Amino acid sequence: MNLSPKDIVRELDKYIIGQNEAKRAVAIALRNRYRRSQLSKELRDEITPKNIIMQGPTGVGKTEIARRLAKLVKAPFIKVEATKFTEVGYVGRDCESMIRDLVEYSVRLVKEEKMQEVRNKAKNIVETKLVDVLYAQRKEQESTIVDGENVATPTITKEQLLADLQAGKLDNDTIEVMINEQPKAIGMMPGMGPDMDISNVLGSIFPAQRKKKKLTVGKAYELMMAEESDKLIDNESVNSEAIRRAEQDGIIFIDEIDKIAGKGSSNRGPDVSREGVQRDILPLVEGSTVTTKYGTIRTDYILFIAAGAFHISRVEDLIPEFQGRFPIRVELNNLNADDFFNILTEPKNALTLQYTELLKVDKIKLKFKDEALRALAELAEHENETSENLGARRLHNLMEILLEDISFNANGEHQEIEVVIDKAYVDKVFADTTRKYDLSKYII
Repeated sequence: MNLSPKDIVRELDKYIIGQNEAKRAVAIALRNRYRRSQLSKELRDEITPKNIIMQGPTGVGKTEIARRLAKLVKAPFIKVEATKFTEVGYVGRDCESMIRDLVEYSVRLVKEEKMQEVRNKAKNIVETKLVDVLYAQRKEQESTIVDGENVATPTITKEQLLADLQAGKLDNDTIEVMINEQPKAIGMMPGMGPDMDISNVLGSIFPAQRKKKKLTVGKAYELMMAEESDKLIDNESVNSEAIRRAEQDGIIFIDEIDKIAGKGSSNRGPDVSREGVQRDILPLVEGSTVTTKYGTIRTDYILFIAAGAFHISRVEDLIPEFQGRFPIRVELNNLNADDFFNILTEPKNALTLQYTELLKVDKIKLKFKDEALRALAELAEHENETSENLGARRLHNLMEILLEDISFNANGEHQEIEVVIDKAYVDKVFADTTRKYDLSKYII
């Protein structure tokens, strides 16, 4: 997708409030990928992504910016926590596993796209097979014995069955079909790599076993579509395209990068562990070759976005080589009451919209007044200031409390009810909380 930086920021604005500096940085980084792709191969190979460090408290949009960015351009994307690599002291999880995870995601992404391309062809095959099974089943059910022999007298044609199948009228009927058995995960064997499962190895040697199973037509259709689509796809081309896309378009978001910084957090463990993790990640960021079960992948052109709160440590506490590989640094701001109000009202996936749609299922028509949302936003700001700062996640907590009574009592067994959430309702629900703030000004 050929989007200008302004277009990218405009798309991010639909889901993320504020944080313009971070949005601009990732938009430019993404556009530079397109610019690089238009250059000659010789020059293209010389240009590597400008990796980014995002600094800011939890819940202000760091992960969401990276995730939405990847979704916007359908790029392979994974999020990892830097602390995973120090879970067992210095010998933590293999750092190369993040690259393997990226390739796995890329394979799923490409496979889903290829399956959509062959969907109509697979649909015709599956429908023909299911109609044959259903017709045979009906013939058996409706057969009568004449002169000692079974004589079928079906009362429905294959054309009628196909029409009923396509209309979903047969989804709950039970049939017997041959289905590939799903291989059971066996686990790792001594000497195998961290991302290798013996069931995968055996699966490549022995063909999948087919077994007759009793299923609903709906479930059988779903399983058979997956089987037939897989047969129509060239897995070799899927794997090579997935590797190419992970190499050229992949985005890896490394969270909690501040936890592996050295000096500022000496009370959290030996520096050698955290510095060791930085040195293990460094070759991947600089560019190296990693072996995966789908083939080898070079990491030179993967975009790395690191993020952390940096409350105790500083970006400068990372080793110089690591800092040098993340030349772009952006600071994300704390959210205030105005931001919270905008988060509740503006994004396409706003919490108010989510809860309105959820409760509509049980015939509750929610209506939020601006004065109520403003009170909720101010409450979120106070809560973050006086207790743990959860950023926008604080709103999830407050909305659950606000709508708990309504959600509990709604059951859909009544006529549609309109419920108006106004400031009085908010004050009533959070009376104890607001009283706590009123008393706090008297505490020295």
